[in-house]
Order: sequence, then structure tokens, then C-alpha cells
Amino acid sequence: MKRYTVRVEYIGKNYSGSQIQGSQSKNAPVTIQSELEQALSTLIGDAKKIEGINKKKRIKTVFSGRTDKGVNSKGQIVQFETDKTLVASKFIYSTNEILPDDISISDLKEVSAKFHAQKSAKKRYYQYVFYNKKQRSAFDGGLLQVKRDLNISRMQKSLEYLLGEHDFSSFRSSGSSTLNRTCFIYKVGCKKLGDTVVIDITGNRFLYNMVRAIVGTLLLIEKNNFPPEKMKEILEARDRSKAGKTVNPHGLTLMKVEY
Repeated sequence: MKRYTVRVEYIGKNYSGSQIQGSQSKNAPVTIQSELEQALSTLIGDAKKIEGINKKKRIKTVFSGRTDKGVNSKGQIVQFETDKTLVASKFIYSTNEILPDDISISDLKEVSAKFHAQKSAKKRYYQYVFYNKKQRSAFDGGLLQVKRDLNISRMQKSLEYLLGEHDFSSFRSSGSSTLNRTCFIYKVGCKKLGDTVVIDITGNRFLYNMVRAIVGTLLLIEKNNFPPEKMKEILEARDRSKAGKTVNPHGLTLMKVEY
């Protein structure tokens, strides 16, 4: 069997997250993984007689990481295996013709059997975008809108307290069962481009809802004119109730995964 990877882009608004949830029954939630596996199986799944009917064998995929309902991607890495030799240009074109308009693949690569899309990943780069303006527009696409003035310099200084290795319990979802809450943040950034605020965060791993909780905490600090050191205080508290709200998912995009 040959192992391949593809880079997957998607707009998450119409999907129940990236990963398949439970069994794939007729009424199962539609996810990025379910749509991708269906497309791959249609193209390269070997025909197999199931209950007397010839059906395509389902191609199984492994994602570099889970993204929540409504979250987007420009750099999700997905692996799969097949005994077929795939020609990149033909395979990418054919797969994209089958996939829904809000999902696409690119960058087909053959990798070694030791490669694992999730476990081999070293860094993940996320970007959160929202609007900072008084009036909404019909073309805002459901992105978060903050009407009050923001101090971008203070937001940058607040983010810098997250750099390095820390326990991020203050920023995890209350429903998360993850025992390891330690993450290493390599890089942070906050900038304003016109009416748009862009927040960049690169880390080795992220807890469930972590980036969205960090953005909510930045806005909490801004709303109350707290000093940047407030972020350090909230981080060290390891208490979700001390941090800000989890902001909506539509502005969050997985930009890149590094190996």
C-alpha cells in the first residue's frame, strides 16, 4: 500500500467539524472527513461485493488535527492509503470535481509508511479574523464584529504573555476531557488592516476551543481596559472562568501545519 497526503482547504460553516463523529449512518452529521472519504472512495476505492452488490471500499483518512464546527482551513493535511499509483494533476482535478464547492484539495504527495499526519506534526498555525467597525455589512460573512475602539498595541503585548510552554487550562473548553493541557506557543501576532483585525498564533498543539477562548480573553481585556499583564494572570490561574468567552468559529482558519 502507498501512503499519500493532500492539503485540504474548506469553509467550515456548513459542516459539523472536520472529523467523522461516531458511525456513518444515514443521518450522521456531515463533516469534512465524511465528504472527503466519500470522494476518495468514489475515485480510488476498490470494488468489493457487499451483500451481493458491488460497492466501492471506503478509503480511510487521518487528519493532522481536529477543527470545530464552523472553523475553516487553508492548510489541513490529510493522509490516506491506496495500492494505486496516483498522478497528482489528474487526481487533484478529479477529486475537486466530486467534492462540494466549499472543500478542495491540492499538493498530493507520496510519503513514507512512518509518516503520520497528526503525530508527525511539529507546528500548527491558526489565524483568527474579525471586524472592528461601528456598522455591519451584508458581506461580512458572519464574522465577529466589535464596535468599540481597540488598542492593538495592548492586544499584542497581552498575546506575548502566552509565548513559551504553559498549562493552558484557562483557555480550554469546559467540556474537554484532555488530560494534557500543556502547549508550546512559538509565535503570536495582532494587527489591524482597515476594519479587519488579524490575530496569528503558532503552537505545537492546541486544546479544544483554545484559540477562540484566547481571542475572547483579548476582548475582555480591551473591554475593561485591563493592562496586558492581565493575560498572564488569567493564564497562571488555570481557571476557565477567569478568561473571556469563546468567540464564534467563523473567523478561525487553520493556515498551515509544519512537519
